[in-house]
Amino acid sequence: MSTELESTRRALREAVAQAGRAAELARLLDAAQAKLAAAERSVEEAKALGEQLAETEDRLAAEQVTADKLRKELSEQRFQAEVANWKLSSIKVARWSRLGDAIKSGKSNPIRLAKGLRGASRPVKRPIAPKRKPVSATRAKEDRPGVAYQATSTTRTLGGASFKLKPFRVPTGPNTRPHLTAAVIADPHAEALLRYEWRQTTGFTPRDFARVLPLEVPHLLVVESVTQGPWAEEVTGEPGEGLKALLAWCAERGIRTVFWHTQGDVAAYGQAAELFEFRFTADLSVTWPRLQFGVQPRVHNPLPLAGGRIDRVLTLDQLLPEHLAYPDVLTSYRWPAAADCPPGTPQWRLAELAACGTSIGTEPDDRRAHVALRRAYGMGTMTERIDELLEAIGLPSARATLNTSVLLPIMDPFLMEHALAQVARQSGVDQLIVIGPPETELRARDVLPDVEIVYRRPHPAMTEGAMLAAGIDLCEADLVAIMDPRDVYGAHYLSDLRRAFLFSTADIVGKAAFYAHLRKPQATLLKQPEAEYRYLPEIAGATLLARRNTLRELGFADLTEGWDEVLMRQCRTDGIKVFSADRFGYVRVRDEDRWLLGAAQLVEFGSAEPHALI
Repeated sequence: MSTELESTRRALREAVAQAGRAAELARLLDAAQAKLAAAERSVEEAKALGEQLAETEDRLAAEQVTADKLRKELSEQRFQAEVANWKLSSIKVARWSRLGDAIKSGKSNPIRLAKGLRGASRPVKRPIAPKRKPVSATRAKEDRPGVAYQATSTTRTLGGASFKLKPFRVPTGPNTRPHLTAAVIADPHAEALLRYEWRQTTGFTPRDFARVLPLEVPHLLVVESVTQGPWAEEVTGEPGEGLKALLAWCAERGIRTVFWHTQGDVAAYGQAAELFEFRFTADLSVTWPRLQFGVQPRVHNPLPLAGGRIDRVLTLDQLLPEHLAYPDVLTSYRWPAAADCPPGTPQWRLAELAACGTSIGTEPDDRRAHVALRRAYGMGTMTERIDELLEAIGLPSARATLNTSVLLPIMDPFLMEHALAQVARQSGVDQLIVIGPPETELRARDVLPDVEIVYRRPHPAMTEGAMLAAGIDLCEADLVAIMDPRDVYGAHYLSDLRRAFLFSTADIVGKAAFYAHLRKPQATLLKQPEAEYRYLPEIAGATLLARRNTLRELGFADLTEGWDEVLMRQCRTDGIKVFSADRFGYVRVRDEDRWLLGAAQLVEFGSAEPHALI
């Protein structure tokens, strides 16, 4: 009897414990759902505010255009009034007019008539004709890249239907090498590629360069094989006097001069090119040193249009009508679900399309588009091309780097091999800070022989947040990545994440959209697929890549679960931008996760790696 009673009591205690755990899980699920709902509201609010800001900017731009037009009309009216006054003054001082005045005033007085006729016969200086004055802009002159270089053509026509787009906002700074100034003569396409690589002076002409360039003497002059503008005739055929004077002005000041052949028959520019110190070409058939087009991350990137993509596949002719200015081309790149490009499309055009995240082909394919984007950047960015140029002409190319330290806290010794294998897959890791069991140090040196290893043994009671806080002060690279030993990271994980620092203005980059795998139900989930390439309130802590100084200032909460939520909350408080990149290259792995089950969509029952690791 006592045995049955004890068994009953034990069963009751277990039932009570299970009920308590179930209640706690239910509470956690409710809390997670509340957080998810709050996050969704924040995303919607941010999206609405972004749309309002874009509309306000459009209205402001329209008002500025109207104001400039009225200013021009007023200036023209003033000029016409000055012309009328000049004509009247000219008539008054004309000899026939003065003779008529003398006769009229002296007709009753012969002496006055004689004096008047003598005065009218003397030559009188005529007034100087007025000249049109240039109309000054309403805005103060800006030196930042991209100012007054915004998209304007917001309407596209397809099959007789009209579509209004919210233009891609061309970024206005910063540039890669603020210590370097370049005077550039280029067509709009090449100018867009170069303008973020240094402080750039453009717009000077053969008549005014001697007045414009001394305002900020450049370190080098770059002249493209232009086909339009005031310099086109100067660089084709026989070199113009303006070009010769510009090069002489540069030679007197020790300014390096570069000619860049990008288009047209090189023979047409041969005589002018011989006057430059350095010559480069994008044409593989020309024997000059190579300087190919590269994607410019500031404008060729997967940041979406405010209105999203149209659900259609467009041909290149439909996508890029001839009348579009280059800023409007950047809008068009982001518009279609896919672009069907004919054979013979220039490689640089395909690379720019792919870098904007657009599928190339007859059907949209997110996975193929991501691989093409990665390949476009892998072919070389304009920043890397300018590094090569500056090295060839003997100028320093100092700029910020994307060197990376990895912070790897290992709390479970059984996860050590898996965790080190994930880091070993990555490229561009300069330093690994590993905090874990004693055997981790030697194993890390074996697995990562070319990486600087810094090992620290944790105290038994240390939380994951405490480990990260101890490790951040040991990091030396410009960027710091935090990796979770439980999760799976693809070979391109870090290189894909680092790319976001080339085009976003965030201090912290990670993933709010990602794949997850739950072992017990063998389920693969996709969390927040709509959160790619957006500034959001938070990202997953296991995907965090941040500027080292930012993490040092923020610090880490002394928690094992939830340290990332505290960090994201502090980012919102301090106004630190957080950017969510693509969904690929990472899989969150857990035995079970009720919060994920309620917050993500089911992909399939099976492995997540075929979906995530591309």
